[in-house]
Amino acid sequence: MPRPNILFLCTDQQRYDALGAAGNEHIRTPHLDRLAAQGARFTNCYTQSPICAPSRGSLMTGRYPRHHSLWANGVDMDPGEQLFTKVLADEGYDCGLAGKLHLGSAFDGRIEPRLDDGLRVFRWAHDPYLRSAGNEYHHWLRRTHPELYESAVVKRERSIDSLPQQAHYSHWVAEETIEFLGHSRQKDRPFCFISNFFDPHHGFEAPQRFRDLYDASALPAPVTIEDELATKPPIYTQESAKSYAGHMPGFDDYSPEELQEIKAQYFAMVSLVDEEVGRILDALEREGLAEDTLVIFTSDHGEMLGDHRMLLKGPMMFDCSVRVPLLARWPGRIPEGMVAEELVEWIDLTRTLLAAAGSDGLPRAQGRDLAPLWSGGEFDDRDWVLSEYRDGCWAYDPPVQTTMVRRGTWKIVVHHGRPSTDRERTGELYDLAADPDELHNLWDEASARETRAEMQAFLLDVLVATEDRSRERLAPF
Repeated sequence: MPRPNILFLCTDQQRYDALGAAGNEHIRTPHLDRLAAQGARFTNCYTQSPICAPSRGSLMTGRYPRHHSLWANGVDMDPGEQLFTKVLADEGYDCGLAGKLHLGSAFDGRIEPRLDDGLRVFRWAHDPYLRSAGNEYHHWLRRTHPELYESAVVKRERSIDSLPQQAHYSHWVAEETIEFLGHSRQKDRPFCFISNFFDPHHGFEAPQRFRDLYDASALPAPVTIEDELATKPPIYTQESAKSYAGHMPGFDDYSPEELQEIKAQYFAMVSLVDEEVGRILDALEREGLAEDTLVIFTSDHGEMLGDHRMLLKGPMMFDCSVRVPLLARWPGRIPEGMVAEELVEWIDLTRTLLAAAGSDGLPRAQGRDLAPLWSGGEFDDRDWVLSEYRDGCWAYDPPVQTTMVRRGTWKIVVHHGRPSTDRERTGELYDLAADPDELHNLWDEASARETRAEMQAFLLDVLVATEDRSRERLAPF
């Protein structure tokens, strides 16, 4: 059977419930909802980290953050790591990317180091903001909308997030993708193209047409309860006051009305991406490629959005931070309207894409092929997922390290510190069946003491089970 084309559509910082098909009646995502109806929606997909670079490193390598070296934002990935796009390119795929990659530091205009990635087409722009010689979005904006480039990039007289849709970063990602599908792909080879949108990453602002879709006062208020943080690790009280280890405003800096405006802008950014995804899907149809293409839509991590009295991202392991949308469409292979509730991880996507392409490359990849879920085959349903954070977003003093394991309907988050016999252990324990919003931390509850001990032991077993033992054992000694 011919190998499928692969179209990987990824947003940045889109939480699992920012999708109409996921039951959110307040957000408008008609094109993504159509994609979900034409294929499968995975309701319990978790990323390997609650922040960008470690999570994206896991996707590209199929490995957990503690193995692929990209343990934090601002770190360059070890150039010796193997990427799934390089495997596909070596096996005959025409590979390309438009948008963000984030396998290396791009701070202050630095050009992210290029790896042996197999990407023939490389339209890189870490974000719409930073002026950099390598920012392809800025080059495009200067060519196509010179007056907007001058005001938003050079003089910074206006917000680049609120530019009209036709000049927006998300529109540029779609334009580059459509150009690849229609003209620049090598038509005698299957393709793998990655479209990495920056929205709905903060800053929280969207073109006015999309902002006008929402009445901020009619949107749900942040999910929290009075004194919620009193029973949770102290780092969350700090994050509520100031985000990003004190580098950004926190929940406490905003009025209730301002928090509602943030949510309206966030939803507007998702709706912008939705419309651009619709344009890409229409191009796929127009080029006669839809029937032969596996389309994936997902996001690298979530966004607190005021829930639990916090904003943005960091060491938090709540579902709104590490659980993301995942849609997959493959006509004739994936049943239309399928809903999968199994616990799956981002590293599973790496193995799934390679398997779909008929590849057994990337031997160090640690994920599972998801295809048995839609084909009826035997699936490794291990009933747990793992996410890791290692002081990865700016820098905390002292460093913050957290590990999350969800097993069935229980979630444990261990907050690690410097090894010491007298250190007070802190953490989180949630019964998601009784408390799906993760409002009540059971870590110190006497009634949950046995469950906590079991989950702590299970977390240690998971860490051992996911060690990298990919090197072949040649003999007894």
